[in-house]
Amino acid sequence: MLASVPYETRYWYLRNHKLFAALNREEMQEICLITNFKTARKGDILYFSQNEDLTRIFTLKHGVLKIVEVDEEGRETVKDVLRQGDLFGQITLDDRPTDEYAVAMTDYVTVCSFKISDFENVLARNPSLAIGFTKLVGLRLKRLENRYANLMFKDVRARFLLFLKEWATREAPGQRQNVTLKNYLTHQDIASLICSTRQTVSQLFSECRQAGLLDYDRTTLTIEDVGRL
Repeated sequence: MLASVPYETRYWYLRNHKLFAALNREEMQEICLITNFKTARKGDILYFSQNEDLTRIFTLKHGVLKIVEVDEEGRETVKDVLRQGDLFGQITLDDRPTDEYAVAMTDYVTVCSFKISDFENVLARNPSLAIGFTKLVGLRLKRLENRYANLMFKDVRARFLLFLKEWATREAPGQRQNVTLKNYLTHQDIASLICSTRQTVSQLFSECRQAGLLDYDRTTLTIEDVGRL
């Protein structure tokens, strides 16, 4: 739902975002004036491909979202998992319709959004911000490109282990031993992300547990040594 956020809170929400960290206070004030906020609870759906939202770009301030794509036959596939600081929506700064929506995966999610026209005006006046935005979009596209390459050249076990390694690296950067992650993804979610089946993912989890690579329960996943994956 749309959230009424005081100016000072908006300022510090955005000041702590990696995209806006280098802006001065005057530039930050301009960003604050064009920002809308939405909040969601676990399980809530956030639509960003309909009506006015087609003209907006979003960034995740707090929490975790999964991006779900719907094909022509109505089948749903998890396309990506987003974390704090990630961009989504119309990241190419156009208003072409997409068949995607987001689902909140954690108890509290906060999303910031900007009208594309307003954001383009700010980028035009701030070359350093434009470069930072381009880098963030590039990293998102590179991650998706690597995933598609893995689908082409690696078997399902290798894709599963690479997914776990990426998950651990993004959620606990720099930590290699006994990495504990919040287990907010279902086996079906992971299966969609690595192009497999829920049954295969469940089997791979069981095999990795038996091999001493990881342990898990309903709420957490612990990887003993990321380097062994």
